[in-house]
Amino acid sequence: MFLKTATTRILSRIKATPPRKSQIGVRFLGGQAASPLRESAVEEEMDWDNLGFGLVQTDYMYLMKCGEDDEFEAGQLSRFGNIELSPSAGVLNYGQGIFEGTKAYRSENGGLFLFRPQENAIRMQIGAERMCMQSPSVHQFIHAVKQTALANRRWIPPPGIGSLYIRPLLIGSGPVLGLAPAAEYTFLVYASPVGNYFKEGTAPINLYVEDVFHRAGRGGAGGVKSITNYAPVLKAMRRAKDKGFSDVLYLDANNKKDIEEVSSSNVFMLKDNVISTPPTNGTILEGITRKSIMDIAQDLGYQVQERAIPIQELLGADEVFCTGTAVGVAPVGSITYKGNRVEYKMSTELGCLKLHSTLVGIQRGEIEDSRGWLVQIE
Repeated sequence: MFLKTATTRILSRIKATPPRKSQIGVRFLGGQAASPLRESAVEEEMDWDNLGFGLVQTDYMYLMKCGEDDEFEAGQLSRFGNIELSPSAGVLNYGQGIFEGTKAYRSENGGLFLFRPQENAIRMQIGAERMCMQSPSVHQFIHAVKQTALANRRWIPPPGIGSLYIRPLLIGSGPVLGLAPAAEYTFLVYASPVGNYFKEGTAPINLYVEDVFHRAGRGGAGGVKSITNYAPVLKAMRRAKDKGFSDVLYLDANNKKDIEEVSSSNVFMLKDNVISTPPTNGTILEGITRKSIMDIAQDLGYQVQERAIPIQELLGADEVFCTGTAVGVAPVGSITYKGNRVEYKMSTELGCLKLHSTLVGIQRGEIEDSRGWLVQIE
């Protein structure tokens, strides 16, 4: 209910506030556009075919601040580097921070595209409201992401190899001692070229069902992209990866029966011609890739359901797959629950592979974008 109310309020605010030219234009600071010579140098240095999902230091990041007047000042690009924070900054003491993840893609004809950045901007505003933070407008957010992508364009991998992962951060940078919202906020955007998120690459992943630790509980912040949601899953992830698993699938904290999401992605199941995924009821992040796959699935003739899915039903599915900005669409090869391992049949005819192919085709400009999801940045 909170997320729906917040979304409605934010959308009405967007419609009521026309964009200013200074918010949506793309500009460079003097001398900061990458030259063709430097771009070719990156191509020579980078091993594009072996990109993983790790940090590669790029050239520029984007920064802007918001003080007690509740208005973000004009932002600017600066060289990628460390930032200075007070020891009593709200983000350091009370975890007052949220982040987003989006990607820039290079098409075969050389165009550069973002995928649904407005959805990331709106989701950051919803998260900021939940965490009592000031947030940039949708137009400021998109402007910052565009500038960051263009300033680091030489780091965008060739078509079909990878993408430029863009990480917008919103943190309570103002000092605070007693438990209270910070008086100042910093919005920062940086980027890194990436390939496949899982070490398995495009191979099926193997999930471990966690029934001791929980990712989120009702009434908490599990439904927003708060930084506080991620450190608590590290212990479960480490335990699972030490046993050879790719990631952890979490159950609901109330009865430990229904599936929720994986540490870094949403989860779907396919049975017959029906694709099902858990509802976003406050404990599950409303993924942008998740929403996109649901629309694409309907276009391809699948019936799509949002409903509670007991773990036992998931184990009997025809297919299971995960979705997210970082992971894309990842087929699940096996799920291990209470010591029992269930394996799923793999083939080139998997429904999730068709969904993935369509999604990637739209993101790279190879398939018609009938919904206006792509934003060209040059």
